Amino acid sequence: MNGGGEAEERSLWEEAVMAASLFAVDPVGLGGIAVASKYGPVRDSWMDFLRSIVPGWAPFRKLPLYAADERLFGGLDLAATLAHGKPVAERGLLAEMDRGFLVIPSAERMESGLASRLGLVIDAHAVHVEREAASMMHPARFGVIALDESEAGDDETPPAALLERLGLRIDLTDVTWRDVCLSDTTLEEIEAAQARLPNVAVPDKIIAGLVSAAVSFGIQTLRAPVFAVRAARASAALAGRDEANEEDAGLAAMLVLAPRATRMPEPMEDQAPPEPPPPEPQDDKEEDGKGGGESGENETAPDDDKALTDMIIAAAAAAMPKEMLVKAAAKPFRVPPSAPMGKAGAERTNAARGRPAGVRRGMPKPGSPLSLLETLRAAAPWQKIRKSMLEKAANTGRIDRIEVRSDDFRIKRLKARSQTATIFAVDASGSAAMQRLAETKGAVELLLAECYIRRDQVALVAFRGTRAEILLPPTRSLTRAKRSLAALAGGGGTPLASGIDAAGALAINIRRRGISPLIVVLTDGKANIAADGKPGRERAQNDANTAGRRLRAEGIATILVDTSPRPQAQAEKLAQEMAARYVPMPYANAAAISKAAKMAAKG
Repeated sequence: MNGGGEAEERSLWEEAVMAASLFAVDPVGLGGIAVASKYGPVRDSWMDFLRSIVPGWAPFRKLPLYAADERLFGGLDLAATLAHGKPVAERGLLAEMDRGFLVIPSAERMESGLASRLGLVIDAHAVHVEREAASMMHPARFGVIALDESEAGDDETPPAALLERLGLRIDLTDVTWRDVCLSDTTLEEIEAAQARLPNVAVPDKIIAGLVSAAVSFGIQTLRAPVFAVRAARASAALAGRDEANEEDAGLAAMLVLAPRATRMPEPMEDQAPPEPPPPEPQDDKEEDGKGGGESGENETAPDDDKALTDMIIAAAAAAMPKEMLVKAAAKPFRVPPSAPMGKAGAERTNAARGRPAGVRRGMPKPGSPLSLLETLRAAAPWQKIRKSMLEKAANTGRIDRIEVRSDDFRIKRLKARSQTATIFAVDASGSAAMQRLAETKGAVELLLAECYIRRDQVALVAFRGTRAEILLPPTRSLTRAKRSLAALAGGGGTPLASGIDAAGALAINIRRRGISPLIVVLTDGKANIAADGKPGRERAQNDANTAGRRLRAEGIATILVDTSPRPQAQAEKLAQEMAARYVPMPYANAAAISKAAKMAAKG
């Protein structure tokens, strides 16, 4: 069987249907499936197919991304606890999903903290909740369907803590409605495969081949080959076999390993195996006996294992989109951990207002409102003991009021996102300044239109002659931005260090006001005016690099747009000094600058 050949013949829709079938056979073992697709008839058809091959009694519910922890993970049943005077557990949504399917819409917007807590539940197949007076454990064996609705080429993806625990990944982005066709897989076949699954064996050579293929593709996580083995078992069970074979291994590699590949395996060259060492003298009986047979088996086994590994790699490589490895090979953009990043600004906890982010122990005060429900939850388990002590001390009858003490008080923690301000630092020197200003004007206008929706801000810093100046303080006014740009005249030297310092000082000032700054520097990197305003290329270049290092130390997100006709080494080095995203553009058009700014803001 040629796994790679069959993988090539399958359409994207057929691969998605096969992934859904394997997921339905072993939803808990495979953890879940990540579906990259916008909302539409193609995704609806795939979801309808999945629903048709799972039992009707299995829970199939959506995960509210911003629900309280008690609703998701469970906690104390306040009414029952107060009535009985002892802790009474309340099951959360995840416990209610036991033996079901959990759908996560817009998974790319899930918070990393929630993804980590959900990942612990997926690993343990249970929800463990610790409260002040109770420890609760509920079974939670379910499969996750994470719907990734991010744009093509967008850096915004579901959290790694979630993707790490989902065995299967499919992409329906390029599937059209014409590609959708009915599948002959039925619920009865899935149920028969589930009954056969515990008895399906996976030979050691299949496991070794999948592990070798994962290493060849640069997959560093140990979960991937484990998921691949489970997918091969599910494939064999669905085909009615009691042992996984090469076809099952090729399918598992295509659906599990291919989406995780970070590099292309090195080409396999046909080389003769090394000559074995000369055998030790043996008796004729031993040579004719069992020992010689074992030696012959050992000589052929490596060739068989190599052929199996090659087949698995070929099957996975055939299913890989051409763009995938190019994207994976690109060096990711990283900024210092202290940099406040995010599409809508840095996330701030303990804000005066925002969405709920849990509770903590403490006394209510301005800016820290009381969480009455959580306060009662903390006090409820102790009511029986406290009332008994009060009745004994007062020598009275029954006390019906709720006794709340200072240790029971819980205050709300709120989480909000700060605004974002994009600072354009424009090189307005030289004969090409007018062209750069025209393109910058278009970029600022594009960003202002987006800022009007997100309520973000834009600022403009220009450097030319011997100094830099702030032409436009942070603003949302499109009219004011156009007026400032129209009044900017070009020419003179390039005080690059002054421009970087001015943009950095403005960014620090903005950050102190709780706004996340992003600096976009448009320059060819050829400085000729030093920081003190005196000419000199070598000294000016050193001052610019020093200013870039200061900007990096502040942890401010930055991109550098090289506006030279050809990429310049000085600009690229400066970008490295600033830890900035380097964007070489012979002609920096407005749309490209706007897109680069949004990518840098997302990190």
